[in-house]
Amino acid sequence: MTEKEQALLIDFGSTYTKLTAVDLGRAEVIGTAKAPTTVQEDIMIGLENAMRRLKEDYGVDPGRCGRRIACSSAAGGLKMVAVGLVPDLTAEAAKRAALGAGARVLSVLSYELTREEIERMEALKPDIVLLAGGTDGGNRDVILANAGRLAQSSLNVPMVVAGNKNAADAVKDVLIEAGKDVRITGNVMPELGKLNVEPARVTIRSVFMERIVAAKGLKRAENFVEGVVMPTPAAVLAAAELIAKGVPGEPGLGELMIIDIGGATTDVHSVATGDPTKPGVTPKGLPEPYAKRTVEGDLGMRYSALSLVEAAGVERVAKGIGQAGQAGLGGRKGLEDLEGREGLDEERIRSIAQDLNRHTDKVPVTEEEYQIDTGLGYVATEMAVERHVGYLETVYTPFGASYLQYGKDLTKLECVIGTGGVVIYGRNPRLVLQGALFDQAKPDLLKPITPKFFLDAKYILSAVGLLAEIAPATALRVMKRYLAEI
Repeated sequence: MTEKEQALLIDFGSTYTKLTAVDLGRAEVIGTAKAPTTVQEDIMIGLENAMRRLKEDYGVDPGRCGRRIACSSAAGGLKMVAVGLVPDLTAEAAKRAALGAGARVLSVLSYELTREEIERMEALKPDIVLLAGGTDGGNRDVILANAGRLAQSSLNVPMVVAGNKNAADAVKDVLIEAGKDVRITGNVMPELGKLNVEPARVTIRSVFMERIVAAKGLKRAENFVEGVVMPTPAAVLAAAELIAKGVPGEPGLGELMIIDIGGATTDVHSVATGDPTKPGVTPKGLPEPYAKRTVEGDLGMRYSALSLVEAAGVERVAKGIGQAGQAGLGGRKGLEDLEGREGLDEERIRSIAQDLNRHTDKVPVTEEEYQIDTGLGYVATEMAVERHVGYLETVYTPFGASYLQYGKDLTKLECVIGTGGVVIYGRNPRLVLQGALFDQAKPDLLKPITPKFFLDAKYILSAVGLLAEIAPATALRVMKRYLAEI
């Protein structure tokens, strides 16, 4: 094997810079390494530390790898604010375009922007503003009014305009006259109820590579890396699509879901049509993208531990931790009680969450700590998947009950893939992922019923998404090789 047959895949994460070295000829991971990301000092320091470990531990010389590409979520990732006309229509379409591009959506706003909303946007300091509104030939007034307010704002970031095409030129003129960086792209909703998010996704990614990479200090890595080609979440979504669909001559695994449980968020990706699986069900609402990503910023294992408890409620968290105890993680002094006696009362649960929120680098060591992490992971999975999947609404007519489906029906999904520390390094990844399963007590939520569970055992989903850019067939074989069924 020569170095030219090696690819170095780099993920500049918010906490760690992670490296994956792949032998392209054998479709084999030949080394992985990580080191703390140093975006505030010099991004190259963390990269060089990780490369040194890769060479020491695996004998791989990163500097001689034939291909070197990267993704990034450093310095908060790609932060965006999406603006539309109606919350359930163009504003929702703008949000989906931003999430599909791998962005972290800080806020979604609709109707005419107020002074208070502009001030809030300025305080949020997004990297990009996505301005939508109106179907083609429809309402012009709102998007023009919002362009005027953005023109008067202090926001000095690229503004991607993806609204009514008949207003696009006027919007562009208003923003350019104010000295803003404007990119016009296709309307995210050209017709009522019709989504067209791909042009906006492509434009956002282009802006990311041109401008955001420089703003995050990643330009310093350009002499070594071919390019920082996408945000990390976009790489994971690309991997999800590849694994599901496959490539010519190499089949994928079929429709799937990826659950990524992190310290701050729980991301869910599904690659599936989501069409109704039962007779007599009528789809309603906006059409769903085949590859869909949702991000739950209040469901995390460390930074968002307190908000997870608030969102779920103490009783639900206590039950999750109790289930982990019953599964054999608690030991004789574990927290297996489900009824809220010692170890599971409200004060104890909040104390646990506060401790995790304060010590975001905390790694479980004791049986009790593993049990707590497993229980929190289960609840984060359960709630994130509930928010991601579609649901049924029963409508009663003179002819009897009928059903409306909003969102995706994922009941027949074939596999669920777990990634993130709590499943990769935890004691019971299967229990954590069982939070994704259909619940008879909530039959209207269209969660998977009998999927197979897989683990991203090498923590390489983002690397596979990157590799798909240059060698999709190899990327698919690598992922298949290292997925572990559990």
